[in-house]
Amino acid sequence: MINISKSIKTLDDSDIGDNLLHYDYNVKYLLSLIRRGIDVDDPHYLSSYRSFEGEVFENFVYEKLLIYAAQNDEIEKFVLKGFHQDKIKAHANTLSISEKQQIVYRTKNREISEFDAIFITKNKELYFVEMTLVKSVLKLRKRLRKKKALLEIIFPNYEIKSLIILNEGASGVKQFPSYCTVWFTEEFSAKGVLDYIVDTDSRKLLPKKRIKSSKMIEAHLLKLYPFRYYNTISWITKTIRSHKKYVIDMNFLMSEKIQRYHDLYNKFYIGYIDAAELRDELNLDKNYKNDHRVIVAIEKKHTDEIVLTYYIQLTRKSLYLYSYDDGKIVKEKKDPYGITVTEVYHISKMMDDKYKLDMSSLYTIRKLLQDRFQTLN
Repeated sequence: MINISKSIKTLDDSDIGDNLLHYDYNVKYLLSLIRRGIDVDDPHYLSSYRSFEGEVFENFVYEKLLIYAAQNDEIEKFVLKGFHQDKIKAHANTLSISEKQQIVYRTKNREISEFDAIFITKNKELYFVEMTLVKSVLKLRKRLRKKKALLEIIFPNYEIKSLIILNEGASGVKQFPSYCTVWFTEEFSAKGVLDYIVDTDSRKLLPKKRIKSSKMIEAHLLKLYPFRYYNTISWITKTIRSHKKYVIDMNFLMSEKIQRYHDLYNKFYIGYIDAAELRDELNLDKNYKNDHRVIVAIEKKHTDEIVLTYYIQLTRKSLYLYSYDDGKIVKEKKDPYGITVTEVYHISKMMDDKYKLDMSSLYTIRKLLQDRFQTLN
């Protein structure tokens, strides 16, 4: 059992020296606000300061976890990051360290997930750690499923769990899944770190304190199960549409293995339909030619309901998502450098005529998904 130490709960910084001050922080905008004399109650200042404070809190907790792991007999391995590990270029299809010195899993040039910390216990439990100062943890709960699914795929021999570290007063904690352990610390303040950054000549820093323990390992040294992101999603698209009788294979889709992949990818692409058939439903203007491809996806919501969504790619980097919110269509421009843009481009190239859908098949798919969701609930 992983129990919080008094030192972490009370945010005791006496054993980490000046380590917090050795980190690089994204404070360019915050410092510009300070130089301009922007009031601390100004929304721009508050937003920038909260982001900075979250960075400091993550680094503080990580420093404390290093010490905790070295002293805890239950912990067998602890993954290093930041200035505690050797600077190694991020590798594809494995855990490694990003340019920002964070623990990431990436495929080619796209990051799939980032982890605040990772450690392994003697009981074959792999914990991924989330630390945040936010008071409402709804968005955090949504991120957990994707991260857990990825770790279950690449580390099938471990039981995947999560350690969540929050400040006292955070709401929504009772809705965390059973695999989560939650720690609460006292209220955190990054004022001392900001004061030093504003006036770096205020004092000379102590050298970095590094933990010496055989438990500490580099991220890329963890042995994982081979996983090819794009190969897997291509295989799922092909298989889900390969049933000889039905438009999609529901038994394949709802199997435990594929639903774990659904937690990771969030959406599967199942075919395409001409823009002309969805012009009225999606409020498409005349800029879309009648035969422009609309990629059809089935998206898994945080409630486990699976719904239809649509993607339209105008150029290589210009992608729009069309989804429904309370029955109303919502149009959203996707990040041109995000993984979804690359996914849609990749999947669209592999879809030939047999992947073409019409309104009747969309109706059938929607009904199959609704009926399955009602059955499960």
